[in-house]
Amino acid sequence: MRLYDIFNQCTGVTTDSRKVSQGVLFVALRGENFDGNRFAIQALKDGAAYAVIDNPKLLEQAAELTERLILVEDTLSALQALAAEHRQQLAIPIIGIVGSNGKTTTKELVSRVLAEKFEVYATQGNLNNHIGVPLTLLAMDRNTEFGVVEMGASAQKEIELLCSISQPNYGIITNIGNAHLEGFGGKEGIAKGKGELFDWLESNGGHAFVPMEDVKLCDMALQRCNMMTEYYSRSIADGYKSHLSGDYNRYNIAAAVAVGRYFGIDEHRIASAIESYIPDNNRSQEVTTERRNIVIIDCYNANPSSMEVAIENIASKRGERNLLILGDMLELGKWSFDEHCRILQLAAQVENAELLLVGAEFSRAAHALGIGATCCTDSTEAADWVTQSKISDTVILLKGSRGIKLEKLIGVL
Repeated sequence: MRLYDIFNQCTGVTTDSRKVSQGVLFVALRGENFDGNRFAIQALKDGAAYAVIDNPKLLEQAAELTERLILVEDTLSALQALAAEHRQQLAIPIIGIVGSNGKTTTKELVSRVLAEKFEVYATQGNLNNHIGVPLTLLAMDRNTEFGVVEMGASAQKEIELLCSISQPNYGIITNIGNAHLEGFGGKEGIAKGKGELFDWLESNGGHAFVPMEDVKLCDMALQRCNMMTEYYSRSIADGYKSHLSGDYNRYNIAAAVAVGRYFGIDEHRIASAIESYIPDNNRSQEVTTERRNIVIIDCYNANPSSMEVAIENIASKRGERNLLILGDMLELGKWSFDEHCRILQLAAQVENAELLLVGAEFSRAAHALGIGATCCTDSTEAADWVTQSKISDTVILLKGSRGIKLEKLIGVL
């Protein structure tokens, strides 16, 4: 029996043996530090209908379960191929969203707008990689009318792979920024890697939504003569109410408005959908604490581009007292020192601002530049400093890479 036929008999797909439920298809993935084959037999005992494995020894160990053990050459490749076949069978429009910053916010806004007219399934959480995208597609069913797929990458050719699996009809590149410089091999590598979405759309008769104010993206679109492009202005976001902090989020709102208008969704419904989105994932959140601090929480991740606009945003608020809590930006490779120095110089220009730096890279930059700042080795030390300082009536920016774990500070602000 073909794997796709087996999938259609199951209630869903999981790669996590801890989340096995009755009737699911368990796919035993392997990595450097784990081997899902070890949990395949237990997954069947816990209720999985079938388990996809790539270790033939399991067939000998559990002879009574061989009919429910599906042996393949490589389970990851099998998962991706299964998702690609399912996507073809779905025969629905899918919009792919990539970019250095703003992918998740744009995905949330676009999916809410489209949901005003269609039955939409969108990427859950941050399932945007070579495993998450297949799982996203396999979660779509016969009731799904439109798919919104976020695609993340840290190196060239990764978006190309994700496009070959998800086969998007429409696409948005939110921006080309300095994220994952090390993996992409520099700024030009980032543009080439993100541009793989446009390459797919051009080769497959797809449409791209491109903001006219972004010269880089416009140039990339113009270079692909056979790609259909819907240009829009950031100004179409004017007048829409949202719970998002920062002027830079107007680009994300504008993308959602452009998509909504393209698909004929009523303006009032677009406005309602955008206003209904309340971020709760440490991205562009603005909260007021018991100490009357206004905290801008944007610590899910960080790179030089997103750090720059976040600092510009807090500078525009012109608070009487500002505190910038900045955590190291990771995965910058040989560009790390220069980029941390550049961002630190920008932060030092914010009026009435105190700097709390978390991590070795920002500390090294502060020492080299002679910029006064409180430097902490990690988020635990930073949380202790914040607790002892009893900060109140302050506008606070919380921004850093996920690995720095600045979310530990939220409860003490």
